[in-house]
Amino acid sequence: MDIILPVAGFGTRLRPQTWSKPKPLVGLAGKPMLAHVLDRVMPLSPGQLVFITGFLGDQIEAWARANYDLPLAFVEQPEMLGQTDAIIRTRHLVEGDALILFPDMIFEANFSVLQNLDADAVMFTKEVEDPSALGIAVVEGGRVVKLVEKPQEPISHLAVIGIYYVKRMPDLYAAIDEQMARGIRLKNEYFIADAFQLMIDGGAKVVTAPVSAWEDCGNAEALLSTNRYLLEREAPRTPPREGAVIVPPSFVAENAILERAVVGPFASVGDGATVRDTVVRDAILEDGAVVEMAVIEHAIVGRKAQIRGRASRVNVGDTSVLDL
Repeated sequence: MDIILPVAGFGTRLRPQTWSKPKPLVGLAGKPMLAHVLDRVMPLSPGQLVFITGFLGDQIEAWARANYDLPLAFVEQPEMLGQTDAIIRTRHLVEGDALILFPDMIFEANFSVLQNLDADAVMFTKEVEDPSALGIAVVEGGRVVKLVEKPQEPISHLAVIGIYYVKRMPDLYAAIDEQMARGIRLKNEYFIADAFQLMIDGGAKVVTAPVSAWEDCGNAEALLSTNRYLLEREAPRTPPREGAVIVPPSFVAENAILERAVVGPFASVGDGATVRDTVVRDAILEDGAVVEMAVIEHAIVGRKAQIRGRASRVNVGDTSVLDL
């Protein structure tokens, strides 16, 4: 099985963090968002990881090559024309089955359902109260019969969360060809739901599988919430540091500098970060960030950003300097 990762977006809802790095490399709970996603699929022993890159894609390629020892492939989506405009660019790379992951969320899924599968495709889903900003699936007789993107009047609360398994990728590529030939798009973007609908209308059997957890990373508020989720679930025990109090659950990189600091709960402090004469809680400090003489709460501090003084709730991008 191959893993296809569309990572070409601008990540505008997560600015200023995404001005200088692609959204999948924004850190939380001690490592990039994309690393948490791949942690969940590496037990499948993928044949290759296929990245569809765009804005700042060279950073994703460099990061992947430095961290993963398996076949990697990279294709570029030069213009943001939607999900299937991205996926069709992998046609020359993927010939068999594949798992398509949109890695702007953290999930918990049981992929054993893919073994001995009696279906052409699987959509991973979760029941939600308000599906108006999502795609939803309508299921009858155990198979998906209809997909609706961002429904104004929800006829289902079964949200499609951005994980898809396709048994034969040429079937999906053919559906995308038809989608584009017919101009089936929304606001000038081609959505994967429409391609799957064409497969369903043509007789393909598409089923759903549940996820037990789904945490969004789309904006600053959601990122901090997901950071809290991951720290509660996965944070390793951080040994005591002289001159600092670390309140669990928190993550502190081994080479972070803590001096007269209180860190946590729900704090993530990255490699080479410095926390001095400061209280940090419910916050993400990325690699090399410096915070001194401040109280930082519900905050995101980008790589090598510097904050000095009495700050509280901030969201500053990489290399920023904030002197209060």
